[in-house]
Amino acid sequence: MTETTESLGSAHAPHVRIVGAVSAAHFVSHYYIILLAPLMPFVRAEYGVTYTEIGFAFAAFNVVSAALQTPAGFIVDRVGARPLLIGGLLLGAFAFIAAGLIDSFWVFVAMFAVAGIGNTVYHPADYAMLSQHVPARSIGQAFSVHTFAGMLGSAVAPFSLLLMQDFWGWRGAFVGAGILGIAVAALLAMTGEGPVTPHSRQAAAPDQSAWSLLFSAPIVLNLVFFMLIAITNAGLSNYSVVALGVLHGTPVATANTALTGFLLLSAIGVLMGGLLVARTSRHGLVTALGLAATGVFTFIVGEVDFGAVMLVVAMSLAGLAAGIISPSRDMIVREVTPPGSFGKVFGFVTTGFNIGGIIAPLIFGPLMDHGSPRLVFLVVAVLSMLTILTVLTRRRPLTQNE
Repeated sequence: MTETTESLGSAHAPHVRIVGAVSAAHFVSHYYIILLAPLMPFVRAEYGVTYTEIGFAFAAFNVVSAALQTPAGFIVDRVGARPLLIGGLLLGAFAFIAAGLIDSFWVFVAMFAVAGIGNTVYHPADYAMLSQHVPARSIGQAFSVHTFAGMLGSAVAPFSLLLMQDFWGWRGAFVGAGILGIAVAALLAMTGEGPVTPHSRQAAAPDQSAWSLLFSAPIVLNLVFFMLIAITNAGLSNYSVVALGVLHGTPVATANTALTGFLLLSAIGVLMGGLLVARTSRHGLVTALGLAATGVFTFIVGEVDFGAVMLVVAMSLAGLAAGIISPSRDMIVREVTPPGSFGKVFGFVTTGFNIGGIIAPLIFGPLMDHGSPRLVFLVVAVLSMLTILTVLTRRRPLTQNE
């Protein structure tokens, strides 16, 4: 972390304050994505609804996010990232406060759709602000800190939400989550814009069609990259515990410890990857090696009935490899994005996360239902290897005249 701080520059540098504020917003983004999961039993019990019915809230949030994230990227490029990010934070915050205060299940579902609108701004606005205000020498480290903050939000959410539930009930937890969003919006509002990097001052060529840019081969490959990453991460995060139990008879506590190792080392890997991008420009090679390592360790976990210690080690190494690629992944997108298009491009390619999140249950759920837990790990391994094709099919960066 010391090296990361030094590479980002002095704590008094304007871009360091921007990285901090944007990372705080990313923390809130992931916190909100997790919000319902730990509180679901309490919400379900109070409203007397089925798991299918409460699933409408998840669906509303994700479908709206997937549909509107790319348009949000266009708006970011047109009106600026910071106002949109502040607006998204406030919209999500007030939606969750309303969901907690209004005693109606269908209003609850509707508020998740409204929060989904707020969620659309995070990726395009975050990456646009970082790309515009962070010097090129520090952008990789900024990306890694940003990604790490999101992971931290996911990790902190369950414990803190259940703590608030113990004191104030699930409705109080929703209101508390909303107050967090308002506080970060205020922090972002008080953070100055800072100087714009020379690369970002250039405008995109006026004759360049925005949609032709988004559907160009380099950008579509990155969309596929994010989609495949989302599927593989969902496979391990959501299904590894049950798959290990059926496949090897792994105790739930041991399987959960292995999953914790995967998630914790993923976060540490992100910070390591941030240091690595400062030392090499071969981001495609770094990403390919990380994907290959993730695939190999995942395959081994599915094929070998490890003892508890070796299982945790293997899953942790898979997580470390998966985390290391994240800053290089973001640099690959930035390299093929013309100036003035950061919002729309990052908004478009990170829609792959939503698409992958929709597809993953359709793959791994039936595998478990049909008694094929080994295939969960095999599919993750194969998709990790296939993802390498999206980064080794290297493209030269786009220019203003293309």
